[in-house]
Amino acid sequence: MALEVKRQGRETSQSLVRRFGQRIQRSGLLIRARRRRFQLRTKSDEGKKKEALRREELKKEYLKLEKLGKLPPRSRGRRRR
Repeated sequence: MALEVKRQGRETSQSLVRRFGQRIQRSGLLIRARRRRFQLRTKSDEGKKKEALRREELKKEYLKLEKLGKLPPRSRGRRRR
């Protein structure tokens, strides 16, 4: 959706830009563009399954390394400063 603003008579360029900005805000174009910019795509079922399998594999690997003593044991509770 394109907005068009034409210069009126002896209007200055600053007031033209100001009027253009107001028209954009009133039309809601800016809000829609910002929403679209940060919108996340929904993941497919196959992608979700792959991620879940990967997490499970990483968890198994981490537990295995922890049992072998190659990683420090996980601490229980909150850290104190």
